[in-house]
Formats: sequence, C-alpha cells, structure tokens
Amino acid sequence: MHLLEVNNVTKRFGGITALKNVSLYIDSGEKIAIIGPNGSGKTTLFNVINGVYIPEDGRIVYMGRDITKLSAHERAKLGIARAFQITRPFQGLSVRENVMIGALFGTLSERINTREALKIADEMLKLVGLYNKRDELAIKLTGPERKLLELARALAMKPKILLLDEIVAGMPPAKVDEIVDLVKNVAEKENIAVGVMVEHVIRAVIRFAERVYVLDRGEIVLSGKVEDVMRNPKLREIYLGTRFKGGV
Repeated sequence: MHLLEVNNVTKRFGGITALKNVSLYIDSGEKIAIIGPNGSGKTTLFNVINGVYIPEDGRIVYMGRDITKLSAHERAKLGIARAFQITRPFQGLSVRENVMIGALFGTLSERINTREALKIADEMLKLVGLYNKRDELAIKLTGPERKLLELARALAMKPKILLLDEIVAGMPPAKVDEIVDLVKNVAEKENIAVGVMVEHVIRAVIRFAERVYVLDRGEIVLSGKVEDVMRNPKLREIYLGTRFKGGV
C-alpha cells in the first residue's frame, strides 16, 4: 500500500479542465518531483492533494483512507503539510510564534501544549538556520528567509508528507543546493515523504528526487526515474516547443 495515491483525478474550473485523469503515488520516505511549464496544472494538483480543492472526479487515498472530501485543516492533522511559494507569515507575530502555530495545527495538535509547541519551533528554527532571529517579527525577514520560515512551519507540523511549492524559485544555485540538502537530510531522518513542485529549477530535481512526474496541460505525460525522464526528448519539447526540437 502506498502512503498517498492520487487516482484518476479531474478538476475543472468552469469550462477549463485544469487536471485530467491524473494518477500518481508516493511511498513513505520517498522523494518525488512534479514538474512542468507554467499553466501545466502543478499548483492545482498540490491544491487537490492538500485539500484546498475538491476534485470533480477521482480519489485521494492516504494510508488506505479516502480523504477526497476532507478539508486542508483535517489533512494537516493527518500528516499532510505544505510550504507555499508565496509566503504569508503572520506578520504581527515573531518568527518563533509563526513556527509554533505549525506545531499546534499539525499531527501533534491534540497532544501538545503551547510550551511544547515552542520547543518544537526552536528545534525547527535551528534546522533551517533562523534560530538567531526567533524573536524578530516575521515581517522583518528577507524573501529567502521567509521561505525558510515557511519550511520550518511545515516541518513543525511533524508531517508524514511534505509538499514543497517552488520553495527554491528565485534563489542562487548555492542556496538551492543548501536548501535541497537540508530537506533531504530532515526527510531521511524523520522518514518524511516529500513532493516538490518545480517549474524551472531542474537542478533541484536532479539533486533531490528519486522519481519525477511531468505535467503538461493538466495531464501527466511522463513519469519515472529522474535520469530516464531527463533524457527523454519529449521533456525538451514540453518546455521549449517542437520548434526547438533540432537544438538551440
């Protein structure tokens, strides 16, 4: 049994089909990437997995349980966490308090108090390198620091699956490598399955993922081991168009 299964999911917005019969899976501790050009359906797929959207057709099965109709909040308590590309920290709260909220709304929400949640927050802030800024207001953080805060808050939820939404977008290569290695180390230590959404930073996919799914126009058109997908000529066509088939 897979940890998470997306089975023949279709999601429409009016007359537009954003996802069409999409199926994928992820196992415990596995690291996968979901890639594709802008508008391919990646964000919609993540929204369906973590409960922001309910699909018209298909099912989301988590640990053998159909969670298709559950809210994002209910899925978070079950162990599905997400770090967003566009970060929205609670600006009037400290860095530490922001991460504490993740702990209070995650898998341990019914078993911990505020003091224990703050302890978890400190641990996560040390992991991502923001511990020295724990008492600063979140609004004072730089863009890259806010992404690290978003990651820390998601990890504080103690998830079984962590969805990373373009978390390294806009970062220099050295920083990409640093964050990818950080996520890999934490995921392996805690046995967390990780799904990372990537549009352009293919470097992160090669360094991080074990398997990759390629979305194009709402459908999965390629999937398999990273090295096999990266060598497939169809990937170049999807990103650059058939007019570049001969090379540039």
